[in-house]
Amino acid sequence: MRRILTGLVEWKARQRLSGNLAIASSAKLSYRKLKMSSSNRLTIGQGSIMECSFSFERDGAEIAIGRDTFIGASRIVCATRVEIGDDVLVSWGCTISDHNSHSVSWSGRRNDVREWYRGRKDWSQVLTAPVKLGNKCWIGMNAIVMKGVEVGEGAVVAAGSVVTKNVAAWTIVGGNPAKVIRELTRDEQ
Repeated sequence: MRRILTGLVEWKARQRLSGNLAIASSAKLSYRKLKMSSSNRLTIGQGSIMECSFSFERDGAEIAIGRDTFIGASRIVCATRVEIGDDVLVSWGCTISDHNSHSVSWSGRRNDVREWYRGRKDWSQVLTAPVKLGNKCWIGMNAIVMKGVEVGEGAVVAAGSVVTKNVAAWTIVGGNPAKVIRELTRDEQ
């Protein structure tokens, strides 16, 4: 048993600095929740704690997470790029996705299940756009951040919100779809 654990520790150490995986030595990550191909890239900064699962949906997808960031039991779904800054808090039950998963048009999604059955996905009809969470922001439990959204520095997304548009820095948003509740005061910044 000790030999197996030692081998696992050595494997993790090698993986931390491989070409597609750059995980700081002080970052914490559950490797069981990490499934990616050799063309995907994951970067995690010093002191960050990842309790989330990562879904790399396409070849070449990239997830970059800064330092001192915590992501609880949530899910990051990436087809192109998801960027999360430094000192960010993402609670549990959140979903951050940079794509629609399917075409809005029936004709564009009619064969999705048949193609999945064959181990394929046609991305030509699926809208994608990178997501960026700025430094110091806080995403409350069960919130959803959709494709193309930028959440500004220090912004707060209320629990259960669905964010479909950019959020200004130092602003609180909430609801479905998320709307501005108020700006944070100087004392709150």
